[in-house]
Amino acid sequence: MSWKSTAARTLPLALALAAALAAGAPGAGAATAHTPATTTCRGDGVDASARIRYATDIVIDAPLSTVWKLQTDVAHWPSWQPPVLTAERLDPRGPLRKGSAFRWTTPAPATTLDIVSTVRQLRPGRCVLWDGPAVGEGLRIDNGVHLWTFEKVRGGVRVHTEETWTGAQVEADVPAATAALGAGLEAWLRDLKSAAEARA
Repeated sequence: MSWKSTAARTLPLALALAAALAAGAPGAGAATAHTPATTTCRGDGVDASARIRYATDIVIDAPLSTVWKLQTDVAHWPSWQPPVLTAERLDPRGPLRKGSAFRWTTPAPATTLDIVSTVRQLRPGRCVLWDGPAVGEGLRIDNGVHLWTFEKVRGGVRVHTEETWTGAQVEADVPAATAALGAGLEAWLRDLKSAAEARA
């Protein structure tokens, strides 16, 4: 079977995953999608050559310290993100830092995606950039590069996130893969907003 036929069979899994993420997220708060800009963390950003990319922002009415702790305490993601089944640090505990690695899983129909992420850049309270593959039975993203930035603004904290995907399967249908990526990021921001504002 060619990779194109495999991609045609497995891309609906990515779309279904995105729909499940979006459906499981609380509806509070609106995120604003836009064309990815030149946002970076210590000079590094998402994959400029990737065909699949999505960026979005949200304002969270909570202290920066609360938002940052929720987002970077990856071992506790399952406590506030229903789509994250498991999450574990692969390096010594303590604050997330450049070089930290973590494994997390999220469901997709007929499979579970196993994602191993490595922090490439981090500036405490300001930004974090990680990347890594996502692999499930019949579904693979060769590399996802994910950037988060945090900025104090009137009304709380503006959280900006953008991500790129590369890989033959997802690149077989760029619009569908981009829609799947976007739905997942929008859901993540809504979950983060809900959890942070509940703790503020």
